[in-house]
Amino acid sequence: MKPVRLTLLAALFIASGTVLAHGDVKCQKHPKEEWKANAELQRKLEENGWQVRRMEKTDSCYEVYGKDPQGKRVEAFFDPKTFERVEPK
Repeated sequence: MKPVRLTLLAALFIASGTVLAHGDVKCQKHPKEEWKANAELQRKLEENGWQVRRMEKTDSCYEVYGKDPQGKRVEAFFDPKTFERVEPK
């Protein structure tokens, strides 16, 4: 039973770290009907040398997990209307 508790605690710790990791990122809010498809963003990134592992939608951004063109692991945020990268403040 003890390993299960440790696994659950580790999962909670990782999840809370992810939430804290992007607390400073603020994308401009656009109505959902103005958002471009996330598949279009993925295609654009891959054409520019990115390796996209996973994408998520936040309230105002697309969040991309993968590797940038230099091969560095990244968690990056993009404006869903313009696809401009949004950096933490």
